[in-house]
Amino acid sequence: MNGTNILADTNIFINLSEGKGDIEPYLIGKDVFVSVISEIELLGWHRISENEKIFFETLLNDCSLIELIPAIKDQAIRLKQIHKIKLPDAIIAATALFLGIPLLTFDSGFAKIDGLDLVLLDL
Repeated sequence: MNGTNILADTNIFINLSEGKGDIEPYLIGKDVFVSVISEIELLGWHRISENEKIFFETLLNDCSLIELIPAIKDQAIRLKQIHKIKLPDAIIAATALFLGIPLLTFDSGFAKIDGLDLVLLDL
């Protein structure tokens, strides 16, 4: 990983909440960034419990939230044109590319994106 910055994918927070994976070593000493898309995915889940909501809000409060700005939107559009990728994943990948920081994820689907600095974890 380069530097002290990392963008955490939505599944990082979900696996943290479920106690899955060895995630903490990849976050310690890092400035963790998160896409607004991940915030929406985490807090907008229709079955979220109050405890889960509090857990995710606490984690998200310790992160730098990156809004969807025109440059990220344009990059996400380019990614969708090149790759068969879901819109949230395109926006998250575009955010990492825009910031020039690694993406921490459990989703191997990101590996097909050229130029993306990927930290792929395994369960």
